[in-house]
Amino acid sequence: MNEKQRAMYEARARIVKALAHPARLMIVDELAKQPMCVCDIRELVGSDLSTVSKHLSVLKNAGIVVDEKRGSQVFYSLRCPCAVNFFACAEKVLKTTAKHQMRLASGK
Repeated sequence: MNEKQRAMYEARARIVKALAHPARLMIVDELAKQPMCVCDIRELVGSDLSTVSKHLSVLKNAGIVVDEKRGSQVFYSLRCPCAVNFFACAEKVLKTTAKHQMRLASGK
């Protein structure tokens, strides 16, 4: 693997790692519908503000979300809406795996 390939795989891994938490997946899913202020995201996740801020920081550092200050509130939105395509792919993997496991369990 050359240096350019390694850098690309490392960049991809950073994105996947940033998404590797249920709360962050929920945040991305909701931001696909509309931008949200931190207060609404906190309510959605059901965690304290510092925890939600950490999740948002991870997503922002990975380039998944962007923030915009509007008065005293900070709103977040997806930088690249195609990030939700990850969910469709993940769900397809889950369904395919479940079908395979069912076939194994039934002996077919």
